[in-house]
Amino acid sequence: MIKEISMKARRLCAVILGFVFFGAGVLKLMDPVGTALIINEYLNFFHTGFLRPAAEVIGETFALVETLTGICLITGVFRALTAWVATFLTGGFTILTFILWIFNPAMDCGCFGEAIHLTHGQTLVKNLILCALIFAAFFPYKHFGIPQKRKYVSFIMVSVAVLFFAVYSLMFIPLLELTPFNYSSMIEAAVPENGVEEDEYVSTFIYEKNGKTGVFTLNKLPDSTWTYVETKTIKRQINIDETDYPKLSFKDVSGEYRDSLAADGIVLAVSVPEPSKMKAEGWGKIADLLSEAGTAGFKPLLLAACTPEDFSAIIAASKLSPDRSMPLLTSVYYSDFKTLISLNRSNGGAVYFNDGNLITKWAFRNLPKKKTLDKIVKKESTEVMLDSDTRSRLSFQMFVLYTSALMLLV
Repeated sequence: MIKEISMKARRLCAVILGFVFFGAGVLKLMDPVGTALIINEYLNFFHTGFLRPAAEVIGETFALVETLTGICLITGVFRALTAWVATFLTGGFTILTFILWIFNPAMDCGCFGEAIHLTHGQTLVKNLILCALIFAAFFPYKHFGIPQKRKYVSFIMVSVAVLFFAVYSLMFIPLLELTPFNYSSMIEAAVPENGVEEDEYVSTFIYEKNGKTGVFTLNKLPDSTWTYVETKTIKRQINIDETDYPKLSFKDVSGEYRDSLAADGIVLAVSVPEPSKMKAEGWGKIADLLSEAGTAGFKPLLLAACTPEDFSAIIAASKLSPDRSMPLLTSVYYSDFKTLISLNRSNGGAVYFNDGNLITKWAFRNLPKKKTLDKIVKKESTEVMLDSDTRSRLSFQMFVLYTSALMLLV
């Protein structure tokens, strides 16, 4: 009896560990660009900058190992191997965090990607708790038990789902927008300058379920069992000084800041944080989009993380015809890499602003066609924003529910 309780307690500790590993790995896989930026910070801290070109590969590999370890811990397959891998990873995390806690560099641990930010002290405490769970789950590293054969089927099915999720995340933008430039956020340039107290209009969404109605905000939408009814806008006063708005800063060729251009009217901003990596056909695709956006009624902006001289050289090297390159040269403004990679994780991705409010985003691989631009410019911006955000959130929730159900129930 005692032995059976002990085994169940050990399995419970292993499952808890598994969900921590699985969650941390999935959040890193969802945002490979953000994970690569975190890896770069670690490489800089340890003076191993020569590995920076491989940062994305290192980040993706590490995230996959973390995720697969979590799947093994939850399903209970490959128990002996997984016990040692989990011990090695947790021990390594703890040593690394202890070093960061001592030196306290100005960087985030990146344990859970952009989703959860912890101080070095908080991360150290978290890792010590994980070490205790490791000890409770595996010590003395024998008598791990034998998993049911169906758990291997569960492991394979979840691993395939994770692989598809990782490939999708590499090709497109993250399903959950966790940067300051998220759906419905207002950029700093759109905030009124005069007066501390300003009116803010907030959209609330009315949903119905089983005859009952509920009022929700964009950041706290209900699950799919609720039915959307309508959108209402309410007015409230806010203190401008106490509100944190993301700053989208960019300059024209003369060096003058032109941030206000993105805050006024209907804007389609294409961001290129790495212009040197954009191929000639890519620049042609962006030129076509900027031209079509202008025709559809958008104010087209091209934001590049380079100098005017470098941009001119890059466009000249692309050998686009003068007519084809004209939309690029007339719409371009200059920003920095950090701002643009936060605005859109995709090099050459597009963002739709309405009076400074971020409505939706596209990755470079699925830039909107003219038909789509004509359609959304006629729709209520709040409806477009709600549709984009809800679709992304539901997709991520379905992935989490599907994988969790397979690991626990199959």
